[in-house]
Amino acid sequence: MSHSGRSAKSVAELQALGLVEPSPALDAVAEKYAIAVTPAVLDLIDPADPADPIARQFVPDAAELATTPEERADPIGDLAHSPVKGIVHRYPDRVLLKPVHVCPVYCRFCFRREMVGPEGLGTLSTPELDAALAYIAGHEEIWEVILTGGDPMVLSPRRMEAIMRRLGEIEHVRIVRVHSRVPVVEPDRVDAEMVAALKAGGKTVYVAVHANHPKEFSPEARAALRTLADGGVVLVSQSVLLAGVNDDVETLAALMRLFVENRVTPYYLHHPALAPGTGHFRVEIERGQALVAGLRGRISGLCQPIYVLDIPGGHGKADIGRASIAGADGCYTVRDWQGREHSYPPPNGEE
Repeated sequence: MSHSGRSAKSVAELQALGLVEPSPALDAVAEKYAIAVTPAVLDLIDPADPADPIARQFVPDAAELATTPEERADPIGDLAHSPVKGIVHRYPDRVLLKPVHVCPVYCRFCFRREMVGPEGLGTLSTPELDAALAYIAGHEEIWEVILTGGDPMVLSPRRMEAIMRRLGEIEHVRIVRVHSRVPVVEPDRVDAEMVAALKAGGKTVYVAVHANHPKEFSPEARAALRTLADGGVVLVSQSVLLAGVNDDVETLAALMRLFVENRVTPYYLHHPALAPGTGHFRVEIERGQALVAGLRGRISGLCQPIYVLDIPGGHGKADIGRASIAGADGCYTVRDWQGREHSYPPPNGEE
């Protein structure tokens, strides 16, 4: 595909690339949700394929205007567990630290789509970052800090290093995990300088690499993963089970094998969250369970992800590939990490 080497950030730019047709509905989607598709991702899209799995993840669709009663702006309940701006403390021994709410790309199924983008929650100011780090320092039970957002790897190496060094000064923090799409969607950002920044605090560093389809493993993405792994960064995966992208055993098997071949340990396969306008991506839980079961025995045990559901209302993750969920016909009871039971989807108005 011929592009200028810049990210496409509007319906007009996507139209110029032949990826969308003029549409008032798409203009309405763009008014609600951020758009950005990097050159690396544009290179992966086949504009002649109406079912292209890369385009489906990143190119806006009029279906995003359709919402359902169970959808919510904060589907996994971040705000319910945010004691200070930029911190989510849902589990005793770990916190999310969200220094930025921008991304190099905006996934059309994003569960934080109401919070991210140029009009989202923004970047933490210096006093806000100081307060977030002070919270971490003041809670000795915090063993792991998970940098997320937004995508923290959009930070410059200088800013990443500054955060890592400050986390390095907090003795009880032993693990820093970074959740990112960057190695796949903007692999040029991953270089020796970024690896040095990630390791500057002296902690054990993990990067959770988000990819959903085998096509995302371009030569450049593989090189970025190699740079991270060779630099001593531990790599794990996170993917989302998405209708029309990876909801078949063959695609999931190929995806998990590619993670392992590139020294990324399969970790989470997320059930799609109840984010507004994402119903066209959601797969029935029974189908997801059957797909995960279909991986067992078909591919190596090294390649098996954990199929998880983020329980709405901020109640944490449940392993729904196992015994944490019961029910059928779209109505379930799911058990959280504390043994409490919740209805899924939740009744309207309940958390």
